[in-house]
Amino acid sequence: MYTIGQVSEMFGIPVSTLRYYDKEGLFPHLERKGNIRYFSDNELEALRIIDCLKRSGLEIKDIKQFFVWVTEGADSYSKRKELFEARKSAVEAEIKSLQKTLALLKFKCWYYDTAIADGGEEGINAMLPDKLPEDIQKLYVESHK
Repeated sequence: MYTIGQVSEMFGIPVSTLRYYDKEGLFPHLERKGNIRYFSDNELEALRIIDCLKRSGLEIKDIKQFFVWVTEGADSYSKRKELFEARKSAVEAEIKSLQKTLALLKFKCWYYDTAIADGGEEGINAMLPDKLPEDIQKLYVESHK
């Protein structure tokens, strides 16, 4: 069992956020002794799921719905799986977009390193769009899809 302060420190989450999650009903089995909340491994796992779903772009109201489904047991397995499939697809799309962004950033870093070393952009412009060094060409193509 862990106190709210310990959980806050473990997860890097403000105590106020943990209290908010509790108020929103995300820890239905949270043990209390007086005014002190005690988090079990079940609540820690719930926090991991909350964090995952938040990072995937889900709002608290939708995360609450997930936990309602959890209380429904096996009857809601398909709904829960569908939620995770949708979030997985959203994260994969975001990763793809970020990879394109990263490719352009890497290309431009090379571009300006080369321009600085050459004292100008003429040599680079002569290589564009398809005569770049192989690794840089891959970045250029990826960033211009």
